[in-house]
Amino acid sequence: MEWRILMICVQFLSVVSSFGTQRPGKSSLFHPSTQLHAKPNVKLALFSPCKINLFLRIIRKREDGFHDLASLFQAIGFGDTLELTILEGADADEFTCNMEGVPVDQTNLVLRALTLMREKTGNHNTYFYANLIKECPAQAGLGGGSANAATAMFGANELMGNPATLEEMVEWSADLGSDITFFLSRGTAYCTGRGEIMTPIDPPIEASTKLVIVKPNVGLSTPTVFKSLEYDKLSDLDPENLLQQFMEESENVAMVDESAFVNDLEPPAFKNLPELMKLKEDLQKVKGFQHVMMSGSGTSIFCIGTPADAEAFEKQFSYRDDLQVFFAEFIN
Repeated sequence: MEWRILMICVQFLSVVSSFGTQRPGKSSLFHPSTQLHAKPNVKLALFSPCKINLFLRIIRKREDGFHDLASLFQAIGFGDTLELTILEGADADEFTCNMEGVPVDQTNLVLRALTLMREKTGNHNTYFYANLIKECPAQAGLGGGSANAATAMFGANELMGNPATLEEMVEWSADLGSDITFFLSRGTAYCTGRGEIMTPIDPPIEASTKLVIVKPNVGLSTPTVFKSLEYDKLSDLDPENLLQQFMEESENVAMVDESAFVNDLEPPAFKNLPELMKLKEDLQKVKGFQHVMMSGSGTSIFCIGTPADAEAFEKQFSYRDDLQVFFAEFIN
């Protein structure tokens, strides 16, 4: 099985050192150096992409309190940037973030990922300065925090001289969260279990599919949504059949039947925020959008396609004070 680091192969990796700025070719991005020595004078700037769930089935509640799910994850060209460098002579990591409200203590997944990499690789005396430039809003259902953790793992591994393999990082990532594993894929993956069991889709779904993300300023926590689940109202569609439908139209997702775009977390989210259902209904009326659905546990709504009347769309949605609108595309 071939694993590739998503956040690196998609957008950019800029390397700033005492010798200037370089942009490595794709071969170096896919195949990091195997030299086992640290790079203390190097600063990495890594793109940390978000994801959407093209379908999300909740299968059952487990005895440990978690839920078994089946979902098709797709990476998109909207996300954050993580700047990372080794701190020489330090005895602790330093972490900063531009977005107000983001924790900068050990509860943040970036710092937890750096700690995990030290523990797993045995580089106990290597500490980092991390600066997270956040674009992805919180409580969006876009996996921003999980992507940041995966990006931190990759960057730390690079700066420490690549002591870990991709397979090892995939295994370790489950210690941090359920869907972090996805961000070590090629861009499209079928995720089961708690979300940590990943089957890469190869070839991935066609890149460059256009979409619009509409995020209300109000958010919902994932536990809040799950607490409102009504198990007798879950979809009974077979996730394997849903996956097959997307694979048959992997070059043009817009052609997938509307019934395959199912998210079992929409009803409980809409129950908590009725205005979210109204937003989805309004977006479904926009000409040019082929499919409209909530991503993850919300509260982002993704719309596949582009609005036929861009000016009218901006007036109705982009100019609203209670919404954030992001234009993106599929990446792999």
